[in-house]
Amino acid sequence: MSELGYVLGAGLALKEFPWRVCWGWWCARSRGAGRALRVAVGERRAAVGMYHSSTQRRHWTFRSEEELARCRADANRKFRCKAVASGKARQSDALLLESREELIICKYYEKKLLDFCSVFKPAMPRSVVGTATMYFKRFYLNNSVMEYHPRIIMLTCAFLACKVDEFNVSSAQFVGNLRENPPGQEKALEQILEYELLLIQQLNFHLIVHNPYRPFEGFLIDLKTRYPLLENPEVLRKTADDFLNRVALTDAYLLFTPSQIALTAILSSASRAGINMESYLSECLLLKENRKSLSQLLDGMKCMKNLIKKYEPPRPEEVAALKQKLEKCHSSELALNANLKKRKGYEDDEYITKKSKMDEEEWTDDDLVDSL
Repeated sequence: MSELGYVLGAGLALKEFPWRVCWGWWCARSRGAGRALRVAVGERRAAVGMYHSSTQRRHWTFRSEEELARCRADANRKFRCKAVASGKARQSDALLLESREELIICKYYEKKLLDFCSVFKPAMPRSVVGTATMYFKRFYLNNSVMEYHPRIIMLTCAFLACKVDEFNVSSAQFVGNLRENPPGQEKALEQILEYELLLIQQLNFHLIVHNPYRPFEGFLIDLKTRYPLLENPEVLRKTADDFLNRVALTDAYLLFTPSQIALTAILSSASRAGINMESYLSECLLLKENRKSLSQLLDGMKCMKNLIKKYEPPRPEEVAALKQKLEKCHSSELALNANLKKRKGYEDDEYITKKSKMDEEEWTDDDLVDSL
């Protein structure tokens, strides 16, 4: 099997995914795509690469929150221009979402993604969850929810993350976590596969994600072996895990290195437990003589804590109103994405019996898993 077959077809029987056809189609569609994908697969197979030489550092770590806001505003503006150019909307049309409203929708579906992963069967490793979350964040930096519905993009992110991080689940197991009947699950898988190539392209084939979980475990081992002043470093784990879960909802993954996030989780947990870790920083991490690095570390910690502090989960009533606008944006009257068959419904699925108009949309947010 080719490398494209390995990445796109992992966990799928050959009859479920025509990787040979997709290889030819994708290479013809995107010059250099085959080489870029082989690099990604090779990097994954070569075990864990160094963050400082990674595509994550070079292309997906940003200088400030303002830079992220500009990316999202540009994505919103590009879709508005496309909608106006198509004649389907006016620039000031109240039907279109503002950039701020798009961010609220993204926050809502990002939380849905985390909830979906948390109850996934079999249990999904944290690294896979982190990779899926990062894919989702990256995708909507440069794309609008008005063009690509986050309901299917979030599932596609999770599906691709399972493959890239080599979490061995079959396609049937994956869609089995959706609250759907077998024909509905088959249609969901069809849509996930349909969007998978698009997702890879929009990620610029940068599929390797460096999460904070590995350096977090490394810091705990380091504390156990080189910092005897702390008798049982495991006492820090629970609170540090909570910090990592909360910071994952923010933009910290796009602003800081994985080791910065992991160390901040450790130090934040120690601070809450009343444990002074100053000597660990100065002696074990050799920051005593490097005031510049220490200052940058402390500034980053302060910024991460502020991100968590100011994070506000979307209000249910606001989400409900914005989801109505979003569905109108994805109606046949305004939909601009003609290359893909369907964004959300199964109206034309040959396996689904036609139903009344009220029941025509076959799957919604409520169809993910029972416990969401």
